[in-house]
Amino acid sequence: MKTVQVTGYGDVDKLQLVDQTIPDPKENEVLIKVKACAINNTEIWMREGAYGTGSKSGWRPEGVHFPRTPGSDIAGTIVKSGSAVDKTMIGKDVVLFPFTSSGKSGFEHISEDMSFIGSEYDGGYAEFVAWPAHLCFDMPLSDYTESSVFTVSGLTAWHMNEQIQVQPEETIMVTGSNGGVGSLNVQIASKVFGAKVIAIVGDLTLEGKMKELGATHVLSYKSDNLAEEIIQVNGGPVDSVLDVVGGALFSTSLEVLKKGGKFCTSGSAGGQKTELDFRKIYLKHITLYGSVLGTREEFKCLLQAVSEGKIKPVIDRTFPLEEAREAQLYFKKAGKLGKVVLINS
Repeated sequence: MKTVQVTGYGDVDKLQLVDQTIPDPKENEVLIKVKACAINNTEIWMREGAYGTGSKSGWRPEGVHFPRTPGSDIAGTIVKSGSAVDKTMIGKDVVLFPFTSSGKSGFEHISEDMSFIGSEYDGGYAEFVAWPAHLCFDMPLSDYTESSVFTVSGLTAWHMNEQIQVQPEETIMVTGSNGGVGSLNVQIASKVFGAKVIAIVGDLTLEGKMKELGATHVLSYKSDNLAEEIIQVNGGPVDSVLDVVGGALFSTSLEVLKKGGKFCTSGSAGGQKTELDFRKIYLKHITLYGSVLGTREEFKCLLQAVSEGKIKPVIDRTFPLEEAREAQLYFKKAGKLGKVVLINS
């Protein structure tokens, strides 16, 4: 089978297209023919060493072992089952919950042994992948490409909204709103939980599309007076911030939050370090949340909302698997709207 492997830390030349033997599913696994695999920052930062190298590179203490097949947002068809798996699963179209864990229900995402597909396991930049049967869920939409875009980004966004306990009529500021997680944060906060959303983007030509996703107001982070504009359009401070940008908008976020407000971050695309005046935290009674991925129950809720049409897939562009290098380079460009997806014919 065709597989794209990461051979070590570095640029996209570390992505190599190779031929491998199709994996044989273990006793409790199934074999999935991959139809689509959406790209995430996670696999790019892993390759680049942004998380660290050696023992710091993965989700487990031992770090990532190369070569590794990346890719965690997977949609496809089950074509073979292990000996302990019900044979009726063969032929099902599924999406994959992206990690294994021994953590009990509701805490599996913070278990010490959490292991991620595409990092600790070979992932979806391939024609086939083997995965535990109980972590395969019915595809929420009839289209493979559209169904593939929700796994990591959607689970992360859903958990972020759950973390801050979004309430109807609250105002939520969403940074990086045109990205994979950000565009889903806009939809989940507004269309599932009924909040008013202020979407922060770079390019205001995206305003119409962001409003289609559920944003009430759309502002540009390039503004010289962003904090003042946010407070003005909202008629006062915001209730919460859902952030994927990090350092670039951290001080602005704290400035526009109300007393008792909540700040939840799941990324740092705009800077991994920042300066913090602790007085902003304690004098305003602000609660800070760190967030990544989520629980299996939240994944089920996400897929249900997708199947009901409350959350729409947002796809910027697709590439064939063989063009994984070009796809990752394109992914890093500014101004996209939604996900970039690798597809198998």
